[in-house]
Amino acid sequence: MSAAPEPELTPRRVVSFLVMVFGMFMAILDIQIVSASLPEIQAGLAASPDEISWVQTSYLIAEVIMIPLSGFLGRMMSTRLMFTVAAAGFTFASFMCAMSSSIGEMILWRAVQGFLGGGMIPSVFAAAFTIFPASKRSLVSPMVGLVATLAPTVGPTVGGYLSFHLSWHWLFLVNVIPGIGVTLAAFLLIDFDKPDWKLFDRFDWWGLLALAGFLGGMEYVLEEGPANDWLADEGVAILAVVMVVGGLVTFWRALTRADPLIDLSAYRDVNFSIGSAFSFVMGIGLYGLTYLYPLYLAQIRGLDSLQIGETVFVSGLAMFCSAPLAGILSRKLDLRVMLLIGFLGFASSTWMLTGLTADWSFDELLVPQILRGMSLMLCMVPINNLALGTLPPEKMKGGSGLYNLMRNLGGAVGLAVINTILADRADLHYDRLRESVTWSNPEALRQMQMLEGNLSAHGMDPAGALAQMAGRLHGQASVMSFIDIFLLIAALFSGLALVALLMKKPPEGQSVEAH
Repeated sequence: MSAAPEPELTPRRVVSFLVMVFGMFMAILDIQIVSASLPEIQAGLAASPDEISWVQTSYLIAEVIMIPLSGFLGRMMSTRLMFTVAAAGFTFASFMCAMSSSIGEMILWRAVQGFLGGGMIPSVFAAAFTIFPASKRSLVSPMVGLVATLAPTVGPTVGGYLSFHLSWHWLFLVNVIPGIGVTLAAFLLIDFDKPDWKLFDRFDWWGLLALAGFLGGMEYVLEEGPANDWLADEGVAILAVVMVVGGLVTFWRALTRADPLIDLSAYRDVNFSIGSAFSFVMGIGLYGLTYLYPLYLAQIRGLDSLQIGETVFVSGLAMFCSAPLAGILSRKLDLRVMLLIGFLGFASSTWMLTGLTADWSFDELLVPQILRGMSLMLCMVPINNLALGTLPPEKMKGGSGLYNLMRNLGGAVGLAVINTILADRADLHYDRLRESVTWSNPEALRQMQMLEGNLSAHGMDPAGALAQMAGRLHGQASVMSFIDIFLLIAALFSGLALVALLMKKPPEGQSVEAH
């Protein structure tokens, strides 16, 4: 691309950018901060199991609607005003979540929190490319990439500590004081651009409704589908129709209006298109394993939220420590080679988990988690550079929203597929194991006798041995289904490593960044 004059980098802009990064950290952290503490919230609000899942689902649905919308709002309101309003609203909604006395109130305020939090995330990515000269991007890109990957990874850990040592209310109250600080600093310091209020006159309200139906419907279908037999459930089927109709209208208006809410023209940039596809797959790996590790530790190992948080914190620590390394390598290595190393490292870390047993805990999971954390950082920096580094400034806000949306959608699709495969493969493995555990199997008989003897020795009915044996089979079948998922993710990222070799080398002197 033709060389544009480098932006002036002042101390004020550096500080304001750091404030924005912290706001983004809060918004992304809150996606996962409740995941390990849902039982405490459920007990506190007297909610049913079906209702409590909406504490997370409502946040995700609202956030995924706002992320692509933020590009238009940023151009209309300016980064300063949009980020200030988003931070203030997020902080107020966090306080109201803590004050909620019913599950209905909690779901409402979590949706508000997610919607406004979603406005902060793409703004940071866009700012990283508009206020920093190319020579500084090897420093900024790892920072933004670290926050985008570290926040969801440490979310369960932070949430587990807060709910265990204080109460579930502090999952939300912890945002209030920092949120007020971010709001005031954003209003006083951000000066990157000017508002264009004329865009409000051309605001596409029907497009907003279609976008909400499309992305909100998609998130609902992906969240609720696996547990409700997909389209066999009336609610899922209705929202699937809303998703399809909303999607058609959204793309029609995006392609035919002069000032669409979602500017798809960024996809004309081949680098951006490939980078967005990589971002989608990275969302599968990032959110998929952030979900699978705690699920295994809770379901198979029976650990509480605090123990789970202490175990999975290793990945976050590895990301934090490897961020400077990723920045250095991005200046010295061909980005394609860096991507290759990152993808192969991620695939290797997941391949190690295919030896999983029902007894694995911190020690066995240590090396895979360290390798996963380091590999994520090595992937994120070149992907950010690839996707956003060649976009012109006027496309940056809209492109940043789409880029972040792809990561979140990757996570949503990945979790839906993971949950479906876990359930289906667990049933299949159980049926196969049950076929081999018969009265003609000497080992099965020996195990049954041991179980009966143990029950008798404790004064219990030995007939319960059969139920215990069935429980063992279910547990082993669950472990085998986890292994199947890890194998699929390892294969997916191994394939990405091959694709990285086919990419074109970015032009010399043109750095890119930020995830």
